[in-house]
Amino acid sequence: MSNHFHPMPFGATVQDKGVEFALWAPSVQTVVLEHPLASQPMTRDAKGWHRLTVLDAVHGDRYSFRLPDGTRVPDPASRFNPDDVHGPSMVIDPRRFAWTDDAWRGRPWEEAVVYELHVGTFTDEGTLRAAAVRLGALAELGITAVELMPLADFPGRRNWGYDGVLPFAPDASYGTPDDLKALVDTAHALGLMVLLDVVYNHFGPEGNYLHAYGPEFFNAGKQTPWGAAINFDGPRSRTVRDFFIHNALYWVEEFRFDGLRLDAVHAIHDETRPHIVHEIREALNHGPARERHVHLVLENDANQASMLLRDGRGRPVAGTAQWNDDLHHAVHVLVTGEGDGYYADYADDPVRRLAQALAEGFVYQGQPSAFRHGEARGEPSTRLPSPAFVSFLQTHDQVGNRAFGERIHALGDPVLVRAAMACLLLSPHVPMLFMGDEFAASTPFQFFCDFGPALAGAVSEGRRAEFGGFAAFADEAARARIPDPNAEATFAASKLRWRERGTRAHFARLCEVQQLLDLRHRFLVPQLGGIAGAGSWRCENGTLEVQWDLGTARLHLLAHFGAQPVELLAEPPGERVHSEGVTRGGGGLRLSRGAVHVTLEARHGG
Repeated sequence: MSNHFHPMPFGATVQDKGVEFALWAPSVQTVVLEHPLASQPMTRDAKGWHRLTVLDAVHGDRYSFRLPDGTRVPDPASRFNPDDVHGPSMVIDPRRFAWTDDAWRGRPWEEAVVYELHVGTFTDEGTLRAAAVRLGALAELGITAVELMPLADFPGRRNWGYDGVLPFAPDASYGTPDDLKALVDTAHALGLMVLLDVVYNHFGPEGNYLHAYGPEFFNAGKQTPWGAAINFDGPRSRTVRDFFIHNALYWVEEFRFDGLRLDAVHAIHDETRPHIVHEIREALNHGPARERHVHLVLENDANQASMLLRDGRGRPVAGTAQWNDDLHHAVHVLVTGEGDGYYADYADDPVRRLAQALAEGFVYQGQPSAFRHGEARGEPSTRLPSPAFVSFLQTHDQVGNRAFGERIHALGDPVLVRAAMACLLLSPHVPMLFMGDEFAASTPFQFFCDFGPALAGAVSEGRRAEFGGFAAFADEAARARIPDPNAEATFAASKLRWRERGTRAHFARLCEVQQLLDLRHRFLVPQLGGIAGAGSWRCENGTLEVQWDLGTARLHLLAHFGAQPVELLAEPPGERVHSEGVTRGGGGLRLSRGAVHVTLEARHGG
């Protein structure tokens, strides 16, 4: 058994004797540490660091910092805030947890099948301990990586996680830091990687006290949808950059996460070189990635393929992979017929858009976007290997940002949804399921939060006003039916019903997904290490055909989304991996609506 911790200049550090407390507060001259054993000024240096060592302080002690105006604030680098974001922080000695995963070295990225989950709604209990109990079912299904939505301490008892204000503290509503470590330890014993979604582009709107003593954390000259941008490239930005680099290392070293998913990197304002994402990658490479696989997944609406490039040894220079919204948008238009908002860019020929996304990753690689009023979006992605794209039929975003949180299988044509799932799971992309996808969960995933009175009303009104531009919500009565984000019932309605997995219709979907993942692991995964660049594709009469060179094999995918059956003169060569909705005759194939046909052709003596 081993102990793991990440040393850092921020926060409370348990020493051989006592605890050292450190706060970067350059805009105030005095800070008083409030601790049961000491209420005394900290020592300030010329760079704005305030430090104090309390010799009798121990693990479990509560503490806060008192500013000159009397305001008591938690530690911005708190490892745990058991009384929520406005309360005192707790001293945590990370070396107390005994890990059992000494032999764990992670998994190569091409083996990844990702499962995105929200801890609070994944189980009835909504805790880390309850989630750990369900991990065995995911491993049995064929999942190899669990991605947790953000855990950083947020205001209240329920939140998606993107309103976090204490980036180092797992939210207490889910459990303790040791509960989180136990979940990761359990996952590793099952062969599962665990990724954590982190937010480095903004702080939440309630409980962020940094402006009171460290306005240098922000750059008022650069505005974002959440206010002043985080200061990654202005004066005194070095300490700010270090704060987030240490945060990345902290989760990977102290909690043994196998990687991070960086939220909305397109909203990070950073004109320095190296960019903060590159600097995080370098820090991981010089630290934990020397001993095990560590992955960095990006969300990047700008489709910056340059952030996904590989070096001469095939290693990522920054991001291992990126969430592929382009593929999702094409699928959504194709199976639902919706073409409003950002879906308008994919509505002209969604089958063609899907074919391109499967072959090349991005659809928008520098072309103008009608949704963005002609603004060009993206960079060429054909040099990237297919596993550089994490693709999906839905995520928390696309489900939860709908007024009622409906899932794609509740909206789309079931025949086409089923075909799209087969295309996803049997492509060389890294597939991701959103929790409940595997059994077509009946529960929605709605937008929920638990803000204090000063903010709750504005959020509820803003949520309903957001949909006022849609015809379906033109009148006030229709908008009033949109669930209140702050109501506990909205959160409760979003919890998975695990018992559904055993009922007839849901169990059939579960079996289909499990069978497709079994095929993926047997036929595709052993070949994916040799894939170097984009595939080739063509599209005609609602039928897409894509092929990828995997090095020693070539993968062929046919899928038909047209209303009428089509006849193909020749069958793609190779061993049949999967064939659904396909009949043979006359030396060719007849594809019915929703048909998917996949073959693997050996090459070069493979």
